[in-house]
Amino acid sequence: MKYTTLGERGPEVSRIAFGNWSAGGDWGGVDRRAAIAATRAALDLGITLFDTARAYGFGAAEELLGEALRPEIKSGRESIFIATKGGLSNESGLPARDSSPNALRRDLEASLRSLGVDYVDLYQVHWPDPATPIAETARTLDEFVRVGKARYVGVSNYDAREMTAFQQVRPIDTLQPPYHLFRRDIEESILPFAQEHGIGVLVYGPMAHGLLSGRMTEGTTFAPDDWRSKSDMFVGDAFRRNLGIVRRLEAFGSERGVTVAQLAIAWTLANPAVDVAIVGARTPEQIQQTAPAADIQLSPEDLAQIDEIVRGEVPVGGPAPEKM
Repeated sequence: MKYTTLGERGPEVSRIAFGNWSAGGDWGGVDRRAAIAATRAALDLGITLFDTARAYGFGAAEELLGEALRPEIKSGRESIFIATKGGLSNESGLPARDSSPNALRRDLEASLRSLGVDYVDLYQVHWPDPATPIAETARTLDEFVRVGKARYVGVSNYDAREMTAFQQVRPIDTLQPPYHLFRRDIEESILPFAQEHGIGVLVYGPMAHGLLSGRMTEGTTFAPDDWRSKSDMFVGDAFRRNLGIVRRLEAFGSERGVTVAQLAIAWTLANPAVDVAIVGARTPEQIQQTAPAADIQLSPEDLAQIDEIVRGEVPVGGPAPEKM
């Protein structure tokens, strides 16, 4: 496993982070035993950064992560880096953005209880909330650091304008944006902003929500409780067109002895503005297959050839809270 400093102000962490979004139930049924085993396998592989969120099952994913990491939490807490996110509520039965001070304080306390910890290493705002002034959100996160309930604070899914407003109150330690071969919009202004301001970047979705896993075909379907079953990104002509590109990437990777999933993750890490790629896994085998991406070095020629292969792709986004 390779390690890096998370931004200019952060600690040293593994370049692959373990993400447990799937443990919240948004990706279908959860096998708790397998999910815990996957988390333990990540530790064995040298992964030190574990990313979750309050909104992943509104406590379910955090509780599972806390259970899986209980030995380290009780003894050796400094050996792991736990990141979570708040600022989404489900009081109406549907996720809704709420980054007001009271909501964030409520979310943080709930996260600490679910994880079974006194503090989190990184607390992030999950989505920008247009109903709450960003300055209020920034002051609240700064408060969490001052009282010792978070070591670092970050934002997720923020654009450069929103980060500028936040930075007027408190420096941002980290940014968590979506980034993969079929979604590169953050290259225009968001990644340059983060790089200019020394903000650590941990990207999510490097395998395009499974599209770049190498396991999908034109006949792939999803369980009704998997968010992808309601997404138009995984059906129709656009899906088939992108699968054709995935097959070409598979061939490219095979010539170099790597899987398409490893190639996709390594591609995100090749961007000098990216520190960490968050990789999800539901079984030990999945994280064992993807973690080696941290050791793959792509040359400028490799990157140019990959760009040529994906030329003409159909952009693939991800779900917003209102569409979950």
